[in-house]
Parts: sequence; structure tokens; C-alpha cells
Amino acid sequence: MSVPDYFQPNTIYCGDCKEVIGKFPDGSIDLIYADPPFFSNRHYEVIWGDGYELRAFEDRWKGKIEHYIGWMKERLEKCYRVLKPNGSMYLHCDWHASHYLKVEMDSLFGDKGFINEIVWKRQTAHSDTKQGAKHYGRLHDVILFYTKGNNYTWNQQYQPYSQEYIEAFYQHVDPITKKRFTLSDLTAAKPGGDTSYEWKGAKPYKGRYWAYSKENMEKFDKEGKLYYTKTGMPRFKNYLDEMPGVGLQDVWDDISPAGIGKEAQGYPTQKPELLLERIINSSSNPMDILLDPFCGCGTAIAVAHKRGRRWIGIDVSPTSCNLMEKRMRSLHAQTKVMGMPMLDEDLRKIPPFEFQNWVIKRLYGRVSTRKTSDMGIDGYTFEGYPVQVKQSDDIGRNVIDNFETAIRRHKAKKGVIVAFSFGQGAWEEIARAKNHDDIEIQAISVTELLSNKDARIETTSD
Repeated sequence: MSVPDYFQPNTIYCGDCKEVIGKFPDGSIDLIYADPPFFSNRHYEVIWGDGYELRAFEDRWKGKIEHYIGWMKERLEKCYRVLKPNGSMYLHCDWHASHYLKVEMDSLFGDKGFINEIVWKRQTAHSDTKQGAKHYGRLHDVILFYTKGNNYTWNQQYQPYSQEYIEAFYQHVDPITKKRFTLSDLTAAKPGGDTSYEWKGAKPYKGRYWAYSKENMEKFDKEGKLYYTKTGMPRFKNYLDEMPGVGLQDVWDDISPAGIGKEAQGYPTQKPELLLERIINSSSNPMDILLDPFCGCGTAIAVAHKRGRRWIGIDVSPTSCNLMEKRMRSLHAQTKVMGMPMLDEDLRKIPPFEFQNWVIKRLYGRVSTRKTSDMGIDGYTFEGYPVQVKQSDDIGRNVIDNFETAIRRHKAKKGVIVAFSFGQGAWEEIARAKNHDDIEIQAISVTELLSNKDARIETTSD
């Protein structure tokens, strides 16, 4: 297969996954983990963990559930097309829309493609059951597991035995090694060669045969793996520390978001690395390619890199892509970023908070954490001077005058304002503020920021 230049593993793509995946070749991805925006009616803002990024998560789903499902369907179809015949897809959902999304996934993968509905218990209790609530606590997400073909990649994962299970089934303790063990039968219903021999005076039960050859029995005996009952019948010792554990079930209640700890990136719906590690270990092999089409803060691609997989992350948010790049470079991953808005026309289209983030990042500044009453200040330069960002043209005198007031209230003498263009009145007001009020306002156009990658406020010695 000739892989187009656009399709490059170990790359972060900034853009709508519908458009990005549409340029990928058929059957190019081994594993997809999709954690899309959940269907809800919330508006919320969140502060990024490093204090320098603020992102507004707005409700994208102004219409009813049909709008959301239609939006998702277009993107799920793209994911299905690029999945390899032996590939797998995990779709992370909450209670709002998991049943609707399962119908869409069934229509793509067919009945045989559905493998599991995994229940992830993400909390132990929830405040939504406080006094007056009329529903049970909503403690879990659903992860839908589908495969494109029967010969899909599968690596069995195990969980440790519970203490109750150990005490019930591993009651024997070796007097020398002090290791726990359980016993299993050494006979079988059907013969496998010469397996009706006598072993140290014992023969198989009536109608049965030894499950192992005499040579293997001798080997077990030398290794101390045989246990003899009062009748002299041998049984096999299964030592606890040699057992893999319980095969992983479809209810995951042993991974808590509270365990994120040092992993935290400040992303509101960030998932624990252990959750992604379990999925990646189960359904991919080293050098396979993982795709996360709604990558957020990059947990899936970070874990994929740590586990020796190749990866592709996609997010429509430039802020998320910047965070992902920073996270992957901290892991010493060779990382490319494609599709970041670099043209005037691109920057005009992105949401206002994304535009603010882009501007202030170019100034090496930090975004203001205040949601209201910010006095017209959107952020601060590296040196601490106020910054105002306007996603518009022909900024006038009144905007400069208001920003001057905000600078004065902040007890500063300098400030930066960024917009697409400034009118004559703005320049006149900037000159007046400097000459009469001793307040220096630096006006920077978006074109100047684009032409100067390392744009910084011009400073003068006081």
C-alpha cells in the first residue's frame, strides 16, 4: 500500500477528525480508542493544569439527540473505513447516549463485530444522589468494544485474585516454601497414549486415564509439584504465585480517576493511564498504530508511546494539540503537529477562547483565570503586563480607552492589545495615553504575530 504523505504515524493533527481521517488510506489503523464529547447540555470552562491555558468547553449539541447522533455517525463511518480487517475499536460513552451509539456501531460492524459492553465504574459515590434527587447514583461509563473481523488481535489480560478467593481456594500451604497452592486432578476421561500405567502404587480412577505421560509425572515429582492424598492418589499443586490471575471481566471497578495524580493535565474528562493501558495491551501489539480521533490531552497516545505502539492523535482544539505536543515531547517522542491554524482566515474561524489561547501562547504569556469581572484583561505577558485580545478588525478609540482603564486598575504602566487590524482612532488614543497618561499600549496585529513566531512585548527600561 502506498501511504500518502498526509498519513504519518506519531503525528498530532489539529482539525475535525471527520476531515482528517477522510484523508487516511483504507485499512491503515490497528486500534481506535474514541472518547468523544459526551451528549450533555452543560456549558463549562476549565483551567489547564499548568496555569497557562484556559479552554471553554461549549455545548456543541444545540439540537436534540438526533443532531448529536448524526454528528457522531459521520465520524464513526470514517473510523470504520480506516480500521484494518483485524483491527478493534473502543467507543467510550456515558449514560446520555451509549444506547444510541451502540445502534450506530452495530450498523457499521454488524452483530458479530460487537464483542463487549464494558462497564467502567469511575466513582464510588456521587453527589447527584443528595437529598431530593430522584434517581440512582450515576457511577459508570460504558466502553463499547467492536472488531472488524474474526481474526482480531487479542492478548488476554488478568486481574489479581481477591483475598476472599485466595482464602477459599488456596487453603494449602507448602511447609517448606510457605507458598499457597490449590490441587487439581491428574486424570482425564480419554487416553492420550500410554496413560493407564501405575504410579507409585496408584492407578487412575475407574474409567479414566492419567492426563500426563509417565515422563511428565516423573518431572512433576522431582519439581515437588505432586501432592499425595491419604489413599496415595497424586494430585497436582497449582501454586498461587505461578497463576496469572482471573481473566479480565467486563466490569472494571479497579481503576479510579482519583488515581490520575501526577498524570493530571487539567483536562476535565481526562482518563487514567491505567484504563488506556488495559485497552492497548489487550487489543494491540508493539508497532501497531493506535488512533484517538478525539484526543483531548493525549492520554491514549501517551500510553501507546510508552507501550511501544505508534500513534495518531486528532483534536479540533489548537489548545489541546499544543498540550499534547508538550506531553509527548516530555516523553521524548518524535512528534509532528499538522493542521495548526497558521493563516489569517483560519484564526478568524476558531472559537474566541481558542483564539485568545493562540495569541497569548505566541506572546509566551498566561491566560487570565477569571471568568467574569476581568476588567477587559484576557491574559498577561511573560513579564506580567495585561493583554487584551480582540478577534475583530478596525479596532477603534473606545476599545483602547477601555483597555487603558483596565491597565490603570491593574496598577500597570504597560499593556498589549492584539487584533486583526486597528483604526486611525485607535492609534491616536494609543499616542494620547503615552503622552498624557504615561501608559504604554503596544498594538499588535495578527499578521505581525504570524510573521514573527517568537512575538514578545517590546519592553523599555523604566
